[in-house]
Amino acid sequence: MTDGQSEDGRIYPMRLQKFLARAGVASRRGSEDLMTAQRVTVNGAVITELGFKVDPQVDEVAVDGRVVQLAEGPSYFAFHKPIEVMTTMSDPQGRRTVAEFFPPDAPAGLFPVGRLDYISEGLLLFMTDGELAQQLLHPSHHVAKTYLATVKGVPSPATLAHLRQGVELDDGMTAPAGAVLVSGTGERSREGGRSIVELRISEGRKRQVRRMMSAVGHPVTRLVRVGFGPVQLGDLGVGAVRPLTDAELVALKAAAR
Repeated sequence: MTDGQSEDGRIYPMRLQKFLARAGVASRRGSEDLMTAQRVTVNGAVITELGFKVDPQVDEVAVDGRVVQLAEGPSYFAFHKPIEVMTTMSDPQGRRTVAEFFPPDAPAGLFPVGRLDYISEGLLLFMTDGELAQQLLHPSHHVAKTYLATVKGVPSPATLAHLRQGVELDDGMTAPAGAVLVSGTGERSREGGRSIVELRISEGRKRQVRRMMSAVGHPVTRLVRVGFGPVQLGDLGVGAVRPLTDAELVALKAAAR
């Protein structure tokens, strides 16, 4: 008998990571990561064994101390990450993390979709839907993320055109990006003045926006993500959390396809 649900409806013991995935906590791979990080307990005992099985009708499973049940549906949130906050639920170095901004009764297994640098701020999506998260981050789906970058100097039209065509980085050429000069002050040169550039990228390379702007001679001094696919930061305050609207969720799932 394979683990799962029988024809008579009884749920037989199943692998713990499969249970977590079916409960909407994370993908199976993400659930395994939760287990190896010692964040999952069964009947109060920490479980790291990936072959461990549970009976959902008998065992109590918890993630980060919060009980998980198969009846729970996925949850989706938008969060405005402040600067100098780690995009993790814990940090061994004692730095502030995004976890402190969520209430104690937040859904179990909530995780960020992608990351923002420690010194960057703006929109982060959090959810318990591992499948949708993987779709949103998969390169083949090209879900765009929009940033406002305050940079040194004022990029010329030729520089903006360069960004739109792709920039050579140490890990290869970037895909074409949307690039618009929002505002600029001072001398139009690499060193004079400051400006704000809106960048729209569909890749997820580490520190990509900062690296792209440095490569064209305009280092970033402040970076704010203002959009993730169809979801916009809007007037969400720094450190604030809100549930996604039904319309946002429909649009997000459409973008992920």
